[in-house]
Amino acid sequence: MGLGLAALSRLAGSRTLERSGLREPVQNLVSAATRNGFKVAGAASRTFSSSRKRGGDATRPAPAEDKGLFDLTPSEDQQMIVETVSEFAAEQLRPAAAEADEKLSPPDGLLTRAAELGVTLIGIPEELGGAGAERSVVTNALVAEALAHGDLGLAVAVLAPSAVSNALVLWGDAQQQADYLPEFVGENVPAAALALLESKPLFDPFKPATKARRTPGGYQLDGVKSLVPRAGQAELFVVSADLEGRGPALFLVESSTKGVSIEAEPAMGLRGAATGKLHLEKVSLPAGALLGGGSPDVFTEAVRLSRLGWAALATGTAKAVLDYVIPYVNERTAFGEPISHRQAVAFSVADIAIELEGMRLVMLRAAARAEQGKPFAREVALARKLAADKGMRIGSAGVQLLGGHGFVKEHPVERWYRDLRAIGVLEGVVLL
Repeated sequence: MGLGLAALSRLAGSRTLERSGLREPVQNLVSAATRNGFKVAGAASRTFSSSRKRGGDATRPAPAEDKGLFDLTPSEDQQMIVETVSEFAAEQLRPAAAEADEKLSPPDGLLTRAAELGVTLIGIPEELGGAGAERSVVTNALVAEALAHGDLGLAVAVLAPSAVSNALVLWGDAQQQADYLPEFVGENVPAAALALLESKPLFDPFKPATKARRTPGGYQLDGVKSLVPRAGQAELFVVSADLEGRGPALFLVESSTKGVSIEAEPAMGLRGAATGKLHLEKVSLPAGALLGGGSPDVFTEAVRLSRLGWAALATGTAKAVLDYVIPYVNERTAFGEPISHRQAVAFSVADIAIELEGMRLVMLRAAARAEQGKPFAREVALARKLAADKGMRIGSAGVQLLGGHGFVKEHPVERWYRDLRAIGVLEGVVLL
């Protein structure tokens, strides 16, 4: 019952604190400047350091049990978590989405309440203070799907810190885990982000333009990362860079490091995620900032798990479109009858449902194989392709089915369409 109770107890605590007024939202001056388009220094409100040097090996989650069958039925723990997160998404994310989209930032206090759900705990082993006993890729996928049903932009903002904590669990060494992970299992979870994307034509995550050069004390990074969620608030980044002589690698970069600055970068979609550019200008990092030893296999798995996360987000938002258009076409009348009686409308709704089921099946199969430690390159490639193509098509069909209402902000479908277009563009950000 560990995972489900962890999420439920944190949600209950969130409501109690909110009603009693004991928890005030933390104000962040940097985010205000970012929304106005200024280039600012990175957030520097926290110092990451362990109280002692940690010896021995890093702690890794064990692979999930291979049951020999591909079973989509969620476990009791998973069902509890999904119900809790779905309730939170419906009550907190969905009502706040329009304002977040307009103001290019999540409402004050929302992400504090979201952090109290314990999303970051799911992927962190119990030995490190989390709630996980084994790899939890499927559970993470179900959580991402449930959050995206509320709103995709805010879901990205909520899940960004867990991408960094998951990376530390999977590839961090013992000292890196001791330095950073305690913050992700505490009450004040830091804003953090996985930054892979760069603003260049035909961007290939395996060929980053950001460069990492060896120095006598460690490394020096130079480059610019794009569409980083909550960039103005983030205190820790996992950044991809081309390490001279070795290819792409991942580095831990604290926002307080000299040479780190943030610039606002509003986009067509995901506006509630408060995206920005991460500028790295002669950023000096210690030797211990390299994640996963610079292994090519680590970087490849990071990209695949990120793409799997985007596929999960796409299924959640596509399901939101389907759930919205069905009652609409049944209640909207034309020529004296509901428009759902028209064959073209009925077939369009059916196509959305069929494509959604295909997307979800392939996504969960990829997640199940990753969770069990099996090869999942083929499955995640299919999941990403379906999510990018079918997700955008579902968003467009939702707008079409609403007619003129699909074009105005009175209905959320136009926002979901803009958000779904990001699925085939973005890299990084989330990591299951």
